Amino acid sequence: MNKKILIVDDDTDFIEQLEVMLKQASYDIDKTYSKAEAEEYLQKNKPDLAIVDLMMENTDSGFALCYHIKKQYNNLPVIMVTAVTNETGFQFDAATKEEKTWIRADAFLAKPIRFEQLKKELNRLLGN
Repeated sequence: MNKKILIVDDDTDFIEQLEVMLKQASYDIDKTYSKAEAEEYLQKNKPDLAIVDLMMENTDSGFALCYHIKKQYNNLPVIMVTAVTNETGFQFDAATKEEKTWIRADAFLAKPIRFEQLKKELNRLLGN
């Protein structure tokens, strides 16, 4: 049985590109296009991993969604993706204990995502 990955992003082009890559790597994909849609999806479903964009409806939607996911499913791995680094030069990380208390993602990847880097994180977080 293939692992199910939830992609949450308001950029439909990004979702389509990621979906093609992940399906070729034998993952099952579910998609939502906002924090609100993702929260509704998570009421009925538990994917094996979530890939969440940082900025959707609000600039911190990804952080809030990660917090919600971890509160509901503490062991569900979350990869946060963002173009913030490219646009502002500011880089997010959860390296310190303090950062880990409010940044609930298990990994951060900057857009555009290199599939090799994503695959490495998927293998690490899913135990493949």
